Amino acid sequence: MNLDLDKINKDLEGKSPAEIIAWAISLSNNPVITTNFRPYEVAILKAVTDIQKDIKVIWCDTGYNTVQTYKHAEEIIEKLNLNIQLYTPKQTAAHRNVVLGVPSIDDPKHVLFTEQVKLEPFARAMKEHQPDVWFTNLRKGQTAFRNSINVVSQSKDGIIKVSPFYNYTDKQLDAYLEEANLPNEFTYFDPTKVESNRECGLHI
Repeated sequence: MNLDLDKINKDLEGKSPAEIIAWAISLSNNPVITTNFRPYEVAILKAVTDIQKDIKVIWCDTGYNTVQTYKHAEEIIEKLNLNIQLYTPKQTAAHRNVVLGVPSIDDPKHVLFTEQVKLEPFARAMKEHQPDVWFTNLRKGQTAFRNSINVVSQSKDGIIKVSPFYNYTDKQLDAYLEEANLPNEFTYFDPTKVESNRECGLHI
């Protein structure tokens, strides 16, 4: 689908997340949300399922989440009745810990580790579901790459990526979650990024 992204983003300026989501759903035949239940992820899950209750929610679980993240995920899945499509690496974390471990980001093996625990499961999910619209909770200020996109962007595969909360601050999301009476969870670990301002390669 060829889109005039500059015009679309200009037209969507000032629109609420709900309005942005409704716009994206209206032009989609097969939308999905991806999630890893990191902090503030519940906002996008709530906002999109308010518009389309049964939307497929792709969870690529690295196998290295914290106990708190898993408990948070279970609570949100139940509370929002999410249509979870779970994808995990082909090798268990216990097996990988023996043969590879969790390499540091300076270790050449980290590329293989990232491919195994994040990129391959994600690619498998996208291949199986073939979405035309992909909802994410990317926000301005998270990384240099994310500062370069906008509310609506397009992946290299042509999928329309929609980030309804792109211009929201943490404070605004705190208020959104408080109003929706939804919990947040900050005890989160991504073994492929380690540093919060680092891209893992999923969105680039």
